[in-house]
Amino acid sequence: MSLPDLERAGFDVRTVNHARAVLAEDFPEPLRELCDVLLEWRVSDVELIRGGGGEAISTQRLRRSLTERNWVKQNIVIRKTVDGVERAAISHEIDHVRRSDNGAIALEIEWNNKDPFFDRDLENFQRLHSEGAISAGVIVTRGQSLQANLVRIVADCAADHAVTGFDDLAQFGVTPTDRQRGMVRAEGDGFVEEWARRFVQDKFGSATTHWSKLQEQIERGVGNPCPLLLIGIPSGSIDRDRLP
Repeated sequence: MSLPDLERAGFDVRTVNHARAVLAEDFPEPLRELCDVLLEWRVSDVELIRGGGGEAISTQRLRRSLTERNWVKQNIVIRKTVDGVERAAISHEIDHVRRSDNGAIALEIEWNNKDPFFDRDLENFQRLHSEGAISAGVIVTRGQSLQANLVRIVADCAADHAVTGFDDLAQFGVTPTDRQRGMVRAEGDGFVEEWARRFVQDKFGSATTHWSKLQEQIERGVGNPCPLLLIGIPSGSIDRDRLP
């Protein structure tokens, strides 16, 4: 598979600083692997709602698929030595690095973090590229169509599971706070729509990592001049599912 295949499937794809040419020419196999993994990866609507801390199960699944194809976590250390004496050492932990004979690609998944993580990733890519440690950087995040349709996806999932009030959310492992309970006044048939809006605002709001926020950082020039591949996961990657 290739970047045009991702685009045809609804993914947002943007390349910066000639990344498309760099990846196609020098890293065709890693690029194909990445496209294959993303096209195969599915997220259930239930997973979007499920409570619990830590990294989402869907993201863990994506990481495993990448790791199986040699996109591995790596701590890259850059040491500065003057006349044989080490003066400084800077460590950059990258979630996925894919090496080949032509160099290395660094990849970060920002499924649902606070948006300053984009700055961190892009600045890391810039430093590593300037030191010759990587040839390109990749960021995968929620795409435009997914962000725009989250309320509808969440509401439909809740309706599928006969949610009509806060008590029904326990099946997803969701325990609303007193503040959240106070913000949703509707009951019965109107509950799902109002709760879904509040839920998405809290969990996947505008200050989290998604395509539009990433574009703001790119327009500011963060990460330049590192070649960058930016990918947004579309709403078409979300499947309707049933709790067991």
